[in-house]
Amino acid sequence: MRLAYQVDRDRIIHTRAFRRLKHKTQVFVHPDSDHVVTRMTHTIEVQQVARTIARALNLNEDLTEAIGWGHDLGHTPFGHAGEETLARLIPEGFRHNEQSLRIVEHLENGGRGLNLTAETRDGILKHSKTRESVAAEAWGFAGTLEGQIVKLADSIAYLNHDIQDAIRAGLLSEAILPRAVHEVLGATHSERIATLVTDCVLASAGTFEDDRPSIRLGDDVLAATDTLREFMFQRVYLDESTLREARRGQEVVEALYEYYRDHPTRISGWSLTDDPPWRRAADYVSGMTDGYAVKRAQALGLVASTGIAVNQRV
Repeated sequence: MRLAYQVDRDRIIHTRAFRRLKHKTQVFVHPDSDHVVTRMTHTIEVQQVARTIARALNLNEDLTEAIGWGHDLGHTPFGHAGEETLARLIPEGFRHNEQSLRIVEHLENGGRGLNLTAETRDGILKHSKTRESVAAEAWGFAGTLEGQIVKLADSIAYLNHDIQDAIRAGLLSEAILPRAVHEVLGATHSERIATLVTDCVLASAGTFEDDRPSIRLGDDVLAATDTLREFMFQRVYLDESTLREARRGQEVVEALYEYYRDHPTRISGWSLTDDPPWRRAADYVSGMTDGYAVKRAQALGLVASTGIAVNQRV
């Protein structure tokens, strides 16, 4: 009864990697609030935004959902801080989008992968962006419009929910957001989401008569969004309080990676035994939740008390 992209979606949401996203950091490590975004809730919001855009443009909602659910499976514990640590340590570097693809192609299902369609895998790989713009090419643009939707929906979701989290953390207030953000995107969370989604639909629909249709934002909205993104880097992502908490997680990731690289026989799953030790260690450690990583590092005597909460079951 299911078409191919529905099968892709269902295979992804039943994976172990997907379920672990609920205990992985988005931005804030060891938050004081139960309402701070996790990698799981971020993924839900991306999928929601992406599906709304796909429906409005009469594109394939099942493919859009599948890419949205799977795009962040490869994220490390402690968010981008953990990703940066592994990127520095392992020979071939580490990028979460490439790890997401590795998970669905090789690591899940006992090492057999999920046998997803090429379109879903392409969208998962190419969802990432560079800092320069939410419209930057980075690892390339997905070959489907649905994949391009998820790439933009990812930015729409994280920029807006990160504002909410930063306000809860006392790093921001609505009043200090750039004037262009308020004037063009809106003065509240819901206004900004509505503006971005509506503008994407209208701007993208206007390109469908061209030879190469694409998913895009209008010039004014794109400029305001990039202004917001740079503001968030300066005031939140690179803020000393955010980095201080992130460094605690980085110490855990580095210690675990070096330990398991040197002791690959102690890796209890989530790696391929024929791979070199560094690859096995990277797969194993990147798959851990924040809490499990802290517990393993403490149990092995690799780190002292980290100040990171580990109250969730792992």
